[in-house]
This record gives sequence, structure tokens and C-alpha cells, in this order.
Amino acid sequence: MSDPRCSVGGVKLVTQVKLMPEADQAAALRATLRTVNKSANWVSVVAFERGVPREYELRKHTYAELKARGLGAQAAQHVIKKVRDAYTTLKGNLKAGNLGKPGSKRRARAESRPVAFRLDAAQPYDDRCLSWQYDQRTVSIWTVAGRLKGVRFACSPDALTMLREDRKGESDLIERDGVFYLIATCDIPEPQVYEPAGFVGVDLGIANIATTSTGYRAAGRGLNRHRERQLDLRKKLQAKGTKSAKRLLKKRARKEARHTANVNHVVSKTIVTTAERTGRGIALEDLTGIRSRVRLRKDQRTTLHSWSFHQLATFVEYKAKRAGVPLVYVDPAYTSQECSQCHHIDRKNRVDQATFACRACGTLLHADDNASHNIARRGETAWTSGRESRVPATP
Repeated sequence: MSDPRCSVGGVKLVTQVKLMPEADQAAALRATLRTVNKSANWVSVVAFERGVPREYELRKHTYAELKARGLGAQAAQHVIKKVRDAYTTLKGNLKAGNLGKPGSKRRARAESRPVAFRLDAAQPYDDRCLSWQYDQRTVSIWTVAGRLKGVRFACSPDALTMLREDRKGESDLIERDGVFYLIATCDIPEPQVYEPAGFVGVDLGIANIATTSTGYRAAGRGLNRHRERQLDLRKKLQAKGTKSAKRLLKKRARKEARHTANVNHVVSKTIVTTAERTGRGIALEDLTGIRSRVRLRKDQRTTLHSWSFHQLATFVEYKAKRAGVPLVYVDPAYTSQECSQCHHIDRKNRVDQATFACRACGTLLHADDNASHNIARRGETAWTSGRESRVPATP
């Protein structure tokens, strides 16, 4: 399983492998996570009381105590850095208004107490306290019970190749539902982007997750039914309000997220593979801020806010980078009202959710197909404009 992050000169993939420790190894890993996160909560209190000093100063106040608690030198350093990074993230969220406006209850609550860490929260490991034996599919990892050697892990052949060739930097140890995972960062070089022979326009939607100008349509019926079932179950569990119901809610939320991500991976892979095979680029709608712009009835808001278009676009973007496929974002305005044949724009052209009938030339198309052709044309225009803007001025 991989998640994308972009980096200069390459694509960062966060790859997850499952650990399969023996019973005594699992106990040591669990004790380690509990110890480091309890220590992180103590460091967080110190940081909060001292006005969140810089990392070097925070280290002076906490390092000796962390060593006394049984943490190794590198583990202690990582705990301090993890706490400092958490406060940096909090500061960024406050500045961006993600925790509410000044004076709001949520913002006041976040500002009035130390950052807290779950006892099973992720702990970073560098190459000094974690080593990989790829041929044996084992790792050697530091724990509070000493160095564990020969801890087995499982992953796909592709993930193993990626780890062997491109793993860089730290890996995170996490525990989820009693299972341990290592999340490793792989920095994959980007191939040269080719000159496209046209563009594949991608219309993102709810009824259809994605429709392309090449005729591919990923129906959203199954995913929407799955979400509706999960929503009904969440309502029942929330009504119960018991501890076991809350635990099940968290577990099912993770399961739903994995299901959605898997669907988006399949759809994005199909789009990128088609573009690569036909030598075309990909044009996506720039839907930034759509949730705040669109006004819907109350019964439609849940559907919009659970729509994972951003994740799908991100998956398409990083897969395109890995394949060297050109990708551009275009203005989505009027793509559903403009005729892809004569370019006449009229709200009445969109007869209903699925039907487009041009009032000027009589063109009759599926509404998503029509929009995808408009997006493809805008993609070509955007690419050409960008290419021309890169040409040096004539002296």
C-alpha cells in the first residue's frame, strides 16, 4: 500500500509493510510504543509550560530524563523532535484557521492544553535503530527490551523492490487493531515528461467517479451504496454511545477509508495507463475549494463532503509523475454547460444529471462525456500556453 507525496526531482511514496513478530517480539514492540508515547506526553507538558521552546532548548530540559526512562539516545532524540513537530503543526493549523476562528471553543481548547499523543501513535526510526534485511524479509529494530533481530515482515514484490531500490530516510512504527506496521518513505526518480499527442480529459463526479474523453467511465454506484451503508451503521453506533461502539466506529472508519482508497487507486491507474499507452497527457479539473463554493441542500451535504475527489486527483498526479505522463489542471467553470462540438454555453444545455442536449447545434451526449471532452480541449490549450510561455523572448 502506497501514498503519494511530491518532492523536488522525484516522487515520494510512503509504503506500508506488515510486521509478523513472535509473541515476545510483539510484546516488546507494544511496550516500546507505550513507553515512547508516554514520554512524548511528558515532553509535551514541559514544552507547553515553557512556551514551546526550540528543539535544542527543549532537549536540554528533557533529554536526561528520557534516557533515565529507558529510551536509547536516538529514540529520545526522535521523541523530542516528534513533540516539537506536533507543536509546529498545531501552530500552522491555528494560523490557517483550521481549528476555528479566534475565540471559538475548539480553538481555545487546542490552545489551552498540551498536545497529547495516543499510546499507539507512530514512532519514527532512522537507520541507526532500524535496519532492513530484504532477502530474508526481516528487520532489526530497537525496543525498550533491547534490539530485536529477525522480525519478519510481509509486502508485495513491487513494494519489496521499491524498498530495496528507493527507500530513504526514516520509517514509522505503528500499531493498528493489534497489528504492527512499518511505514517507509521511498524517493523515486521522475522520468522525463514526453510531449503529448493530445490530452485525456477527466471529469470527476459523484454519480460517476470519473469519466474520460476516451470513453472510460468509473461508475460511483457501488462506492456510494457502500458509503450509505456505512453512514447508517455509524448512526446506529453513535446512538448507542458505548465504549465498544466507539471502538467499532473507529475500526469501521479505517475500513471505509481503505475501501475508498483502493477504488481510487484502481481508477487512477486505469486513467494513467490509458494516457501513457496512447501518448497523451491528462487534464484534470482544478476543484480547489469546491466544498466551500458549492451550495447544496442539507440532505446532499454528506454526499459532497464524503466525495474523495482530492484523493483521486492526487493518485492520478503521482502515478502520472512516475510514468512521465504530462498533467495539467484546468478551470472547471462551465464544463458541464458548454457544448463540446459548437462551444455554445447555456444552463439549459444540461437537461438532467446524465443528459446534455445543446440548444444551438442539437448535439446529444452523456453529460459527463461532454464535460470530459471540454476538459481535454482546455488541457491542450493550457499545455500549449505553458509551452509558449517557456520560449525565450527574441532579442
